[in-house]
Amino acid sequence: MSSRITPEQIDRIVGNQHHNPFEVLGSHKFEQDGKVCWVVRAYLPNAEAAWVLLPTERKSYPMQSVHHPHFFEVEIEIPRLANYQLRIKKGGREWVSYDPYGFRSAKLTEFDLHLFAEGNHHRIYEKLGAHPTEIDRVEGVYFAVWAPNARNVSVIGDFNDWDGRQHQMRKGATGIWELFIPELGVGAAYKYEIKNSEGHIYQKSDPYGFQQEVRPKTASIVTDLDGYEWHDHDWMEHRRHTDPLRQPISVYEIHLGSWLHGSSAELPQGANGETLTVVTVSDLKPGARFLTYRELAQKLIPYIKELGFTHIEILPLAEHPFDGSWGYQLTGYYACTSRYGSPQDLMFLIDQCHQNGIGVILDWVPGHFPKDAHGLAFFDGTHLYEYADPRQGEHQEWGTLVFNYGRNEVRNFLVANALFWFDKYHIDGMRVDAVASMLYLDYLRGDRQWIPNQYGGRENLEAVDFLRQTHHVIFGYYPGVLSIAEESTDWPMVSWPNYLGGLGFNLKWNMGWMHDTLDYFSMDPWFRQFHQNNVTFSMWYNHAENYMLALSHDEVVHGKSNMLGKIPGDEWLKFANLRCLYAYMFAHPGKKTLFMSMEFGQWSEWNVWGDLEWDLLQYQPHKNLKQFITDLNYLYRREPALYTQDFDQDGFEWIDCSDNRHSVVSFIRYAHDSEEFIVTVCNFTPQPHSHYRVGVPEMGFYKELLNSDARQYGGSNMGNLGGKWTDEWFFHNHYYSLDLCLPPLGVLILKLDDQKTQAELQ
Repeated sequence: MSSRITPEQIDRIVGNQHHNPFEVLGSHKFEQDGKVCWVVRAYLPNAEAAWVLLPTERKSYPMQSVHHPHFFEVEIEIPRLANYQLRIKKGGREWVSYDPYGFRSAKLTEFDLHLFAEGNHHRIYEKLGAHPTEIDRVEGVYFAVWAPNARNVSVIGDFNDWDGRQHQMRKGATGIWELFIPELGVGAAYKYEIKNSEGHIYQKSDPYGFQQEVRPKTASIVTDLDGYEWHDHDWMEHRRHTDPLRQPISVYEIHLGSWLHGSSAELPQGANGETLTVVTVSDLKPGARFLTYRELAQKLIPYIKELGFTHIEILPLAEHPFDGSWGYQLTGYYACTSRYGSPQDLMFLIDQCHQNGIGVILDWVPGHFPKDAHGLAFFDGTHLYEYADPRQGEHQEWGTLVFNYGRNEVRNFLVANALFWFDKYHIDGMRVDAVASMLYLDYLRGDRQWIPNQYGGRENLEAVDFLRQTHHVIFGYYPGVLSIAEESTDWPMVSWPNYLGGLGFNLKWNMGWMHDTLDYFSMDPWFRQFHQNNVTFSMWYNHAENYMLALSHDEVVHGKSNMLGKIPGDEWLKFANLRCLYAYMFAHPGKKTLFMSMEFGQWSEWNVWGDLEWDLLQYQPHKNLKQFITDLNYLYRREPALYTQDFDQDGFEWIDCSDNRHSVVSFIRYAHDSEEFIVTVCNFTPQPHSHYRVGVPEMGFYKELLNSDARQYGGSNMGNLGGKWTDEWFFHNHYYSLDLCLPPLGVLILKLDDQKTQAELQ
């Protein structure tokens, strides 16, 4: 028997140095004296004895050690050998299992490999990673990982005592290693043990793994994502046939881990009533724990419905090792974080959002990844996912690595990842973080610390191609979804479609508006007359992009203070200014985003380790502000003029933008395919103005839809007694005008009341 295999071959298996252990291990057919025979070989570290069991016979065949005490072999004369089992004796106990090397079927086809190699396998996550499946009527898990420069790759886990000698994988032509492990199932923890050409060993979590252990553990977990039963068909179908740019989009940005905490004394229950394991937060708040996805569905959704937001935007939910990174340094791009529960629990949260009319946007981070040993960094002993040259492949200020967008397989990893969240989790949009860091080769780099592109420029052309490919794919599969760029420079056509030469996003955060507006409201109101441009300049460039006005988490951390702290004056002035800012924001063209706590006026900066300051809602000014945001949201959603032409020049008209002496601006918003319009007048000083005249396009009664100075919001209750009739007085290039009382730090939103006007005229 030993003549059929050489000691060198056995040594390669024992030394974990064989790129295709199937050539040696498993069953091999041969003929002897005209008869069909089989030789079965197994490498069983530390085993004392082994037998082959055949399913068609009540007989076992003892195996013998060959060249190595733990390398076993037996010859069997039988026409056909399939689904045999091994009986193994080790450490005084015996068990029976199927031989992984007895299953040669591969899940990856030649076409799969071809698409992946050229970067166009849109659903590669259904092939790479760990997938419960059945081969030859035996259930198990199929593993596949891309590690082209590795010398060897093994699957390790509790099932083999984390011993990389036992489940060595087979390398394919494109650098993908694969192995089917029979009888393994959902819930098994695993990693890949990877050896490079020098024999250095790396233990890596699965880049395509769907779940990971709760930090600080880092193993991947075998998961089946197809078992959840969705109930959002109507939502998904409506979204598919809807242009989101014509819809109201008011987003509540949230970090799930610090919105609200639970108590470790109160243990949550799972979908089947079982008690769930809870994850504690930090020593900064003893006894606190994260709410689960299912608990958040119970608490967050009613709150969002009450406030009237159309969407929630969740800071990154892909797995990340450090709570303090807010989720922006990812190690598991295909795994939702286990801090809050299982993938099915997240699906439940999103499903419940959809059933309650709330869209879900996730932050997505394709711009960089951390150096954690179990992650993507130096994955197969080489710079596989990142650029090799640190002048391209490292963000030194962030301590993170940059994806190699020029490598097809890496680009495929990211493009498929974007699609994955829409496919498996039914999200409605993604907000792409730090786009500028991807677009510019010299981003946060000094002289001689970056490499120009092939034309000598600073533009990362490979990243541009990647972003365009991503949008081509996701909008092709899922029309009606959102892709929002956080892009802080003047890169042109960010939110233009690919076919017009754009990057393909359909929205872009308006960082210029945000900075100008916050600078303006941080001034003493007397000085605002000299800076009128801060609140008018945005309309000069508004139609260059599809803008979203965002007051995000970045504006309430790192010493920037929360919103109230940015504004000068006493408490009354602070709240009045904040209402004025929010009303101006919602009347201004563009979709809207507010970060959690801004809706009730938290005083302190956002602290990722603690709750929001919910106790503030016992005080009237904070309750009033929350009610103001609620009314503002519902007004915004109710009036098509405020959202249907955000990005059309026909949707906006200045009445007067030059009254800097009074720090007043006034403008009109027009609805799409309708004669409806909204008049907005903003007084940015504490000085009220009586008999302030503004021109309007039609005669009649203009109802006061919103007055930010109303008593129910904590204001001085100055206003126009619910509305005003026009005078036939030519003003601001209109034949009719309104004589208004402008309240201090107040915003008036008015609309022509057709019924009252017609009744009066008759």
